[in-house]
Amino acid sequence: MNLTKAIATIGGWTVLSRITGLMREMLVARYLGAGTVADAFFVAFRFPNMFRALFAEGAFNAAFVPLFSGKLEGEGAAAARRFAEQCFAVLAAALLGFVIVIEIGMPWAIHILASGFDDTPGKIALAVELSRITFPYLLFISMVSLQSGVLNAMGRFAAAAGTPVLLNLTSMAVLVALVPYVETAGHAMAWGVFASGIVQFLWLVFSVRRVGMGIRLVKPSLSPEVRLMLKRVVPGAVGAGVYQVNLLINTMIASQVADGAVSYLNYADRVNQLPLGVVGIAIGTALLPLLSRQLRAGETAAALESQNRAMEVGMLLTLPAATAFLVIAAPIIAVLFERGSFTPADTRAVAPALMAFALGLPAYVLVKVLTPGFFARHDTRTPVKMALATLLINVGLNLALMGPLAHVGMALSTAVAAWLNVALLAWTLKRRGYFAVDRRLLDRLWRIVAACLVMAAVLAAGRWLLDSMLAARGLRLPALCLLVAAGGLSFAVAAVLTGAARLGEFKTMLRRRR
Repeated sequence: MNLTKAIATIGGWTVLSRITGLMREMLVARYLGAGTVADAFFVAFRFPNMFRALFAEGAFNAAFVPLFSGKLEGEGAAAARRFAEQCFAVLAAALLGFVIVIEIGMPWAIHILASGFDDTPGKIALAVELSRITFPYLLFISMVSLQSGVLNAMGRFAAAAGTPVLLNLTSMAVLVALVPYVETAGHAMAWGVFASGIVQFLWLVFSVRRVGMGIRLVKPSLSPEVRLMLKRVVPGAVGAGVYQVNLLINTMIASQVADGAVSYLNYADRVNQLPLGVVGIAIGTALLPLLSRQLRAGETAAALESQNRAMEVGMLLTLPAATAFLVIAAPIIAVLFERGSFTPADTRAVAPALMAFALGLPAYVLVKVLTPGFFARHDTRTPVKMALATLLINVGLNLALMGPLAHVGMALSTAVAAWLNVALLAWTLKRRGYFAVDRRLLDRLWRIVAACLVMAAVLAAGRWLLDSMLAARGLRLPALCLLVAAGGLSFAVAAVLTGAARLGEFKTMLRRRR
């Protein structure tokens, strides 16, 4: 397997999925706005995704892929296919039963998840109705994750990496098509989520068959291999569970703050996730196998070098993004979302939340850099403990800040908790002798900060000069494009002049790729 090619494939599809995801949120903002219907839909969409992270995301693939790969290499394709079919059957049976139970108990589940919706007449009932439409998505997307694991283990990354794009395109198409025929735009979007699960599932059914690994539905059986896979899932699921409980509590608290608070946080987080998803996924995907290989070979100095360089690249890419969100948050939100049902008042509510989230953007990426230092040493428990401590701090800060700062306080508490997580992870690695910041990273860091300050000044001046264009609806987009171009160019020039980034290093990297 060519690691560089794999990372480029995954990264390219991740960029496309983030862009189409942003387009989907823009469409949702136009049709749903940021009020009662939008809040109900975002809860309905988050509900199956919360359980997807527990049942079928990284934890499942981390356990399934090594076992499937071992079968494939040691016993051949037929044995690997039988193992995949057994896992498929057990997962499908368990999830089908779970979906049925939740569908029946949905009113009670929504009352727990969003108890604050009781303050708005009809809001709980709408959330229940939309959630019953979206929840079967969990079954289909979990089967998608298993089939993605099969393809990834065989070195076929494109089909699996492209499934989020299908989610975004399908849900947008269904939203536009159904809006005239359903009760609310939230209903149309909920059916779009349901349809996207089926589309993604069928796409991967076709993809695995095309590589000769078609999975048949067999009788569920807890074979020794399946039991081993389930046993290995547990640590990762616990870690994912901590994060999902964090999201659950955030949603519960946001539903108590004000009508629209859930939507405000969702829109702000979606924009914040654009650089985070691309940079974080790329670094995490590349760093873990590299560290594992270096540590297995006894190359501890090389592993430390890799981790420092990953932090350097992460800061070079995320600090300017965080700076831009802090300086021009309002124009970004206005251009992306302010149309249709999304009002200027909604922009004024979402922009401060984006600024608060942006304060934690570098921390979210640093977590992606530091956790492979534990995983590569077969330590999955310590990051979970750190995540649990972070969860408790986040909940406490949410409760403390929701009064004076409303939903912005919740975004700020998330950022503070992320930095606390970074501090705990770094301190633990350093105490064990596994991590130390080298002189090059310290030297580059202040240079990156200096380049960001130059960019911030250019963006602030540009926003002042283009104020009238940014206020005119028809001129907002070109004005924002000018701002972004000026900011990006100023950062690039300042980074080269200060030595935060060196052209020679990029040329060397390009020669190595060729």
